Amino acid sequence: MKKIEILGMGCPRCNLLASRAKEAVEDSGVEAELVKVQDIEAIAKHGVLATPALVVNGVVKAAGKVPKVEEIKEWIK
Repeated sequence: MKKIEILGMGCPRCNLLASRAKEAVEDSGVEAELVKVQDIEAIAKHGVLATPALVVNGVVKAAGKVPKVEEIKEWIK
């Protein structure tokens, strides 16, 4: 199972990223755990300076932007 983390403080862009990540998981049929991370120290441990950010299995895939659903699908395959 993949672990997908949405890093951000709950702003509208963070919520949009969470929504797109959920859609990508549902569309691709990949078994994944979606986790929202709002703790600033936990976000900093990933080396992320700009949110929202998307982390797949511990690897930062995007930071400071909201990728399209299709991009997220590619990263979670």
